[in-house]
Amino acid sequence: MCGIYGAVFAAGAAYTGKNISVKINLNKKYNFMQNKKYKLNFELVPDSCWYSNLRSMLSPSQWGAVRRKVCAEANGRCMICGAPSKRLEAHEQWEYDEGSCTQRLVRIVAVCPACHAVIHIGRTQLKGDARAAEDHFMQVNGCSYAEMRAALGKANADHIRRNAVPEWKLDIAALYQYIK
Repeated sequence: MCGIYGAVFAAGAAYTGKNISVKINLNKKYNFMQNKKYKLNFELVPDSCWYSNLRSMLSPSQWGAVRRKVCAEANGRCMICGAPSKRLEAHEQWEYDEGSCTQRLVRIVAVCPACHAVIHIGRTQLKGDARAAEDHFMQVNGCSYAEMRAALGKANADHIRRNAVPEWKLDIAALYQYIK
């Protein structure tokens, strides 16, 4: 059973062979799935923040030093899924405060290419690799297709809302822990 019926049965509906007896609030189920915390997340950056990243702000040698430090801390393993990787990539994690219009650097993590493809799902979709990224999201988070789609829907809703902010202030104070 798939599609809406799969979501209905997962929510506790009964199937008698002829009829489906449903007495649930799908909005409540959907809201629960939206608020679920995952290890690996879709991180859609507001359009006005594209290219506002450390790699473009720092010199190549400075960014290289940050990347090497983060990758050394990871000890050859993705800091999200834990998979061993010979090619870890440095990823900046940001928080967005819409009230103060501030994009704040939280941390930099070393991630495997598969996790990085999930994180930057918009770019991954443009490259035509979305299905592999979706599968990786579900595997890492131990979630269903419906839960993955709900998480992607929430990320898209956050992205649309954040795009309403005309200009973001940048707070990169967390960078200092990587350049000491």
